[in-house]
Formats: sequence, C-alpha cells, structure tokens
Amino acid sequence: MESSAANAPLQIIPLGGLGEIGMNMMVYECGDDIIVVDCGLMFPEPDMLGIDYVIPDITWLRERSSKVRAICLTHGHEDHIGALPFVLQELNVPVYGSALTLGFVNEKLREYKLDDQVELIVMAPRESVELGCFSVEFLRVAHSIVDGCALAITTPEGVVIHTGDFKIDHTPVDGQLTDLASLSRYGEAGVLALLSDSTNVEREGYTLSEKYVGEAFAEIFPNCKGRVIVAAFSSSIHRVQQVVDVAVANGRKILLNGRSMIANVRIARQLGYLTVADDMLMDLRELPHLPPEQVCIISTGSQGEPMSALVRIAMDDHKQIKLERGDTVILSSRVIPGNERTISELINHLYRRGAEVFHEKVSEVHVSGHASQEELKLMLNTVQPRFFIPIHGEYRHLIKHIQLARNVRIPEERCLLATNGDVISFYADTAAIVEKVESGRVFVDGKGIGDVGNMVLKDRKHLSEDGMVVVIIGINQSSGAVIYGPDIVSRGFVFEDESQDYLETARFIVTTALEEINDEMRCDCEEVKQAVRQALRRFFKKTIERRPVILPVIMEM
Repeated sequence: MESSAANAPLQIIPLGGLGEIGMNMMVYECGDDIIVVDCGLMFPEPDMLGIDYVIPDITWLRERSSKVRAICLTHGHEDHIGALPFVLQELNVPVYGSALTLGFVNEKLREYKLDDQVELIVMAPRESVELGCFSVEFLRVAHSIVDGCALAITTPEGVVIHTGDFKIDHTPVDGQLTDLASLSRYGEAGVLALLSDSTNVEREGYTLSEKYVGEAFAEIFPNCKGRVIVAAFSSSIHRVQQVVDVAVANGRKILLNGRSMIANVRIARQLGYLTVADDMLMDLRELPHLPPEQVCIISTGSQGEPMSALVRIAMDDHKQIKLERGDTVILSSRVIPGNERTISELINHLYRRGAEVFHEKVSEVHVSGHASQEELKLMLNTVQPRFFIPIHGEYRHLIKHIQLARNVRIPEERCLLATNGDVISFYADTAAIVEKVESGRVFVDGKGIGDVGNMVLKDRKHLSEDGMVVVIIGINQSSGAVIYGPDIVSRGFVFEDESQDYLETARFIVTTALEEINDEMRCDCEEVKQAVRQALRRFFKKTIERRPVILPVIMEM
C-alpha cells in the first residue's frame, strides 16, 4: 500500500443512488487515491418537464479529479452507466468492467464521439486490478443483465464488498452463478463493510429464477395464432435469448424492433452472449411476406415511452408494423414506479387493436433481477461484515434493510444509514458519518447539462398548468407616451377567438394601469412591466382564478 494512505481514513461517499432508485455513484477515498463505483443516471420524474436525463452532481469529485484513479462498473444498466458520457467529459480516467458492460458503454460513448478518448479495460470474473492504494476484484453475480459483478475492494482499513445489483439464482439461463464461494472466502478472512442492494428488501422469500420466464413463454407461444410481439428492456440479453429459443422452437423468425434493441443484440452476439442463427433474423422488408404465425417481434417500449416502437404500434402510428386481430403482445418487464398509468393506457390501446396482452400481473412473463429477503440474509451471513451499509433503494428500503441486518445479528451500532453526500469514515476499526459534502442532481436537457435549474422547472410547470399571456406595448422613450398597444396574446390560457370580450377587458385594465403612473415612470421599462403584471394578476385572479405567466414586452420607440 502507498504511504500516503497509511494513516488516512477510508471514506465512502455516495453521490447518488441512496434514498432513490437510479443515479448510482459511490466514491471510495483513501489518502491521495479515489475510485468511483458506477456512474448512473435517473430518468426524469413527471414534474421534471422537458428534462431528458438526471445525473449526479460531481462538483466534489471534479475538485479532486487529480486523485481519481478509475471508474469501476458493476453492470450495464442505465442507472449504473448512463451518466458516463457526461462525467467522462470532465474526468479523464480509465473505466473497468465486464465485457458486455463495456460493450454497452462503448456504444454509448460512440454516440457522444468519446469512444476514442476513453480507455475501457475488460475485467474477467475473479480478476483483480491495483488502483493506487486500492485493489479491486470483480466477482460474478446473477442479475437481470448478463455479466453483473460485485466488487471486493481491498483498502488499507480492510475489505469492502460492494454487491451491485444481484440476486441468487440457482438456475440462471447462462449457468453463471453468483460467486458465493469467493464471497465466503472474503467473509472468513474478515470483511470491514458490506454495501448491499436494497431494491427488493420488502419482498419476502426468494426471487424467482429467470428460467421461469422461459417456461411461461413456452406455454404462451404454441397457443398464439397470429404474430407475437415481446416487449422487453434491450439490455435483458437473457430474456431476449429465451424469446429467441422459444420462437425458433415454434417455427417463428425474429424481427428486432427499436434502435437500442438492435444495437444491444448486435453487441451481445459479437461478444458471444447471445446465440441466434443469421437465417432466423429478418428485417422489416420481409415482414409482409411471412404468415403471421411465423413471426416474432422483439421490441423496446415495455414502459409505454411516448415515442417508443411499441407505443407507435399500439397507436397504429408505425409505418411498417400494424397490429391485427389475433396478434399477441407480451410485456416482459416490471412496471417502473411512476409508469403505471402509462402502461395501463398502452395495454388498453393494444386491446383496442384486437391483440391479446400478457403482462406480469396475469402471467409469469417477468421476474425481478434483485434479491428478496432470504437472499439478502444469505449475503449478510456469507460475508459476515463488521459494518453494514444498505445501498440502491429509496429511504424506506434502506431502513428495512437495516432491520433485516439486525435480524441476522448485526448490532444496530454497526449498521450505518447513509444518504447522498454523507461521508462515511472508517479508521482503526471504527466507523461513523462525519460530515456531508455537496451532492445533488444535474438536469440534462438536449445538449444543455446543468443549465436547467429548479426555477426553470418551476416556470415550465407554471406554464403547463396556467398558460401564458404576452402583453406588447410601444412607449416613446423620451416622453413616456404609449404609442402602440397594449396588444395581448395568450397561449394555454384562454382561446382568443372565443374570448375577445374578456381580452378586451384585460387590455382596458392594462391601459388604466399605465395611465395611473406618471410619464417619468413610463420611461422606465421595469416600472411598466411591474405595473402590467400587478394589474393583470389581480384581474385574472378575481375574474377566473387563474395564474398565467405574464410576460410584458416593452418596445421603446
């Protein structure tokens, strides 16, 4: 170990992912060395109008960029890799991960023209890398995506196990089991801290094996007379493999639909994680020439995203794919919280087109990729950590996970409940949250990163709810006399053709307000704007109880 870390505490700092689902980023610091585990994004919440992505605020990390040795990735889901194209524009560091994870990362960096600027280093299971005073070993874990890894991080203070997202699947599709042997090896030698996935902590028992989804497909496909459309996350390569296997067994050719589905299947095939014969794949040009009973479409859009391929099909807005009576649609993914209404509307539209729909509420067409209570207990008992920190979950999940840890005899004082920005310090066999650093959310809107703040979102919400009124006035800049207007234009407030009398009254209100201020004040644009806003706010509130955004435009002539 390097001398700079000999007397320095180990500090673990979550910059995202604690108290929320998504935006995972954990920082490990000791002496002059920092490593970052995961670099994820969060998709916008309903009140984040116009926002494309939400990424962690890395201000604290940026100020220490010279100390950052690497970013280590647990797996290739967006909530763990999605912020990389933005963060790597500010941090020039290598990225370590498994083969498929980095395959997805490279595709993402290529979109941002960063693929030739970042060093991507593939790590095999049980392979280690030295990063300053840290040593990181990648350990296989089962999850809903291929090539998931836990990280065993050896530090000057001891070993930290960072599970990433995991479950303990005894019959995984690819035969790759969670590496309990290595985890047990570390547990017997002594583990300082365990940071463990909390997503499914409220679920009792065990999470079902992925193989049950394949069995559900095998029951559904033989009874389908028309085309079968399976909607799934494009990163769920095991799920895609099972769809392919069942489709081929039932004499159906495969059509991939959706840009990310096509890209991810291509990457998985190139790396050997997905097996499908070339002659079983078809393109859209072949679709009209195949009987419906010989077609299986694997598509994106399982969450009802407005512009996704499946939604366009359901709305009869897809140029090449039209739903017909007798077709079957399988939504093979979980409902992400907040998307319930969108997915319900999608299902209704699919039924209107005459399709039969299977989803997780009516069939075993989806299983979770996260550990349930008994698997979380097994992880705790296998690793036997001195300290426990729940990660990857909303606040209630973190609380429940600590309660679960106490049930397997981890003392309360050794369970640390942290949230984003907390600095967890380990030194001389003690642990405590010692301070809080700057953390938060950065909004990505188009090509703008961080230029949309809470005030802009508040304005957007205000505009979406109450509309906008623009008041155009021309004023002589010397005398203060009104020589044009006021003209009033509204959007999302009242329909102008049907409300001419009302808007005429509003114009009179503005004219009166301008007459009540002297010529000198009318020469001041800000005074005029303030007078117009106050007069119209009172008028709109009194007459129709609405609060539109009022934008006075003053032209000095």
